[in-house]
Amino acid sequence: MCGIAGILSSQRPVNPAAVQAMTQAMAHRGPDGSGLWESPDGQLALGHRRLAIIDPTPASAQPFAAAAQVLTFNGEIYNYREIRQELQTRGHIFFTEGDVEVIVAAWRQWGEACVKFFNGMFAFALWDETKGQLFCARDRFGEKPFLYVTGDGVFAFASEYRALLSLQHVSADLDQNRLARFLVSPADGLDRGETTVFTAIRQLPPAHVMVVDRHDPRPRLSCYWQGTPARLNRRLAPQAAADAFRDLLTDSVRLRLRSDVPVGSCLSGGLDSSAIVCLARREIGEDALYHTFSGRFPGTSADEGPYMESVAAATHPLRHDVEPKPETLLAELGRFAEANELPVDSASQYAQYCVFRLARQNGVKVLLDGQGADEILGGYEQYFTAYLRGGGADSPLLHSRYGDALSQIQPWHARLPPRLRRWLARSMDKGSDLAFGLAGEVRVERCTPAADLHAALRRDSLDGFLSTLLRYGDRNSMAHSVEVRLPFTDHRLFEFIQALPAEHLMGEGETKRLLRAAMAGILPDMVRLRWRKHGFVPPQVTWLHQALLPAVEAAVEDGGLSSLWDRKWWRGAIRRFRAGDISQASALWKVLATEAWRVHFLGGVASRPKFQPLL
Repeated sequence: MCGIAGILSSQRPVNPAAVQAMTQAMAHRGPDGSGLWESPDGQLALGHRRLAIIDPTPASAQPFAAAAQVLTFNGEIYNYREIRQELQTRGHIFFTEGDVEVIVAAWRQWGEACVKFFNGMFAFALWDETKGQLFCARDRFGEKPFLYVTGDGVFAFASEYRALLSLQHVSADLDQNRLARFLVSPADGLDRGETTVFTAIRQLPPAHVMVVDRHDPRPRLSCYWQGTPARLNRRLAPQAAADAFRDLLTDSVRLRLRSDVPVGSCLSGGLDSSAIVCLARREIGEDALYHTFSGRFPGTSADEGPYMESVAAATHPLRHDVEPKPETLLAELGRFAEANELPVDSASQYAQYCVFRLARQNGVKVLLDGQGADEILGGYEQYFTAYLRGGGADSPLLHSRYGDALSQIQPWHARLPPRLRRWLARSMDKGSDLAFGLAGEVRVERCTPAADLHAALRRDSLDGFLSTLLRYGDRNSMAHSVEVRLPFTDHRLFEFIQALPAEHLMGEGETKRLLRAAMAGILPDMVRLRWRKHGFVPPQVTWLHQALLPAVEAAVEDGGLSSLWDRKWWRGAIRRFRAGDISQASALWKVLATEAWRVHFLGGVASRPKFQPLL
């Protein structure tokens, strides 16, 4: 896990100091080393910041140059040993023990198709002097970022926005409509497609590769994976499907335990992270030391201590707990907002930030986490509407467990045109939809409901919400130089799940039915049969009352994004929250987080030196 950057020019020499400045801006992503490579003609410079995890010796330092190829790479190829063995049978010789050299050899053997062999999280740029091309790639789910700018004969890329915004020709102008869309509907926000909230910066979408020629640095993009199953398993019995899924998930965990530094796990007490901890313990054996890291909120309904205890009793890890508090959040809000580079949609991201810091403080550089299970397996209660819409079988259990999430009858006011709804909300001093607090000139488009369960899972996994959650995980972990690995985002699992009947996933009133069945006898039933979804969410309402509300009021009154907010509506929302309307909490958090981002990230970008990309 590292930070990458580079500049390619079609005519004039590249300014190496600009690339060094880009990598220095991302030093937190790789505190274990840095490197710079310049082409003989001076028209390409590649930079790297290293977080040494696999083969931490100097032999695998980057940029990695081998004959006519040079690579700068962020991430891990978990199946690098298997690929190396295959390449050795084809005559390739290796001089290192890591995955970096494997990528270069795979490129030589298979060209652009090399990415189809990789099981991992990755974003990389590989220069091939014989072709005069820069080959760039991003992993299937977009775990690792790849941002770029192009124009005037220059192509520049980096892992983070701050690096590109250090270049003199890159503007920090915002697409306010896109920002507003994220605030209203995080599942349809800042990480979908090629554009970003910064009008000058684009992103390589997940599961895409890109080729940039030396003499024409206009990128050519193509998709190499769409998550389509090789065949449908509609006749596979539920228990057989659960057994096959457990084998795949176990192998995914096995691959992600590969490391030359200590590996631990996040443990929230929920089904997903608990399953990972239990499978990891089976893989490494009963006697091996294994660390878990948890966020706790004692004395509140958000605390999951009893569930964590049941998993700990079954797996015997060395436990580490942190208790995020609103006072600490307020003190660290600027640092947290700056680290995330974009606004975050709830205080749970701060809790995640604290857990990753705890791991680093205890000398653990790699964590396994359960992110992705909800989106690929059907973990959110609202997926039942898509399940039923697509013909899924209804059941009494479904209504007894999730009846309040099943109502498909919208109240009369929800069916009104958006402008009329906004006018009524403001006139009657009601409503909690953040869209009501946006200025009139800001446009917001909402997601179209998915036709069935599989369509909903594909949308949220491959083209929406999961991408945003992965960005949170990347920035919060990298802020503390910690690598996070996600067994549920193994592409083999997704393809397998998409081939199954919807009944296998959410039948009989069970969210993540496949995972629950697969973990029988492995995961304590206290966690496995916990029906109501409880995300890793701090007591946000309590936090607002205890410490955060004055900061929200200041953000509303003094905030610099005046063209985005309707201050009158926000004053009313704060008043209603003080009077006991807790439905306002989510919206109030977002205005606080957005203004903190404006002050600390955008303000920081504006105050730092800018570098000319070319000499």
